[in-house]
Amino acid sequence: MEYGYIRVSTREQNEDRQRIALEEWGVKARNMYVDKCSGKDFERPQYRRMMRRLSAGDTLVIKSIDRLGRSYKDIMEEWRVITREKQAAIVVLDMPLLDTRRSRDLTGTLIADIVLQLLSYVAQTEREMIRARQAEGIAAAKARGVHFGRQKKPLPENFQEVVGLWRGKQLSCEQALGQLGVSRSYYFKAIKQMRL
Repeated sequence: MEYGYIRVSTREQNEDRQRIALEEWGVKARNMYVDKCSGKDFERPQYRRMMRRLSAGDTLVIKSIDRLGRSYKDIMEEWRVITREKQAAIVVLDMPLLDTRRSRDLTGTLIADIVLQLLSYVAQTEREMIRARQAEGIAAAKARGVHFGRQKKPLPENFQEVVGLWRGKQLSCEQALGQLGVSRSYYFKAIKQMRL
């Protein structure tokens, strides 16, 4: 049996490019498994489902090694589980040297292992560089005054006055919240931040 695995990092990304490549190779749509999540680990629902079905003599087809994952150690371990424990083959379409269906002799295995290690290393390095660039971009944006997250809700004009009445026990907490039109958590967070 031939299975295809497709992964994109976010729900907004389109998996068509990978799907078309797998279809052209001959994987049937019913045997394709698609995850829309990060490749940082292998705790992905469709990947796990595919792995339960994969057995000796089957072939797993992926577009590129980074679709499998981005962690060097994890890719190497998963490759070992698929090829040695499950005794299934792997075909990486973008890298013909990573086709374990043929060249199962010592030289073929050595070449595939070296290429796999190199590509796994590149995938992990790329992931680390993406995170570093993202952190640099966020830091630069913060330095320019860009704020992330929800905009702070402005305090009602009579906030301090109502807090004073509440502290003087002239208003209950519920009355103060009602007059201000804010939630309990917002009210107490604002008091703490303003040190009222």
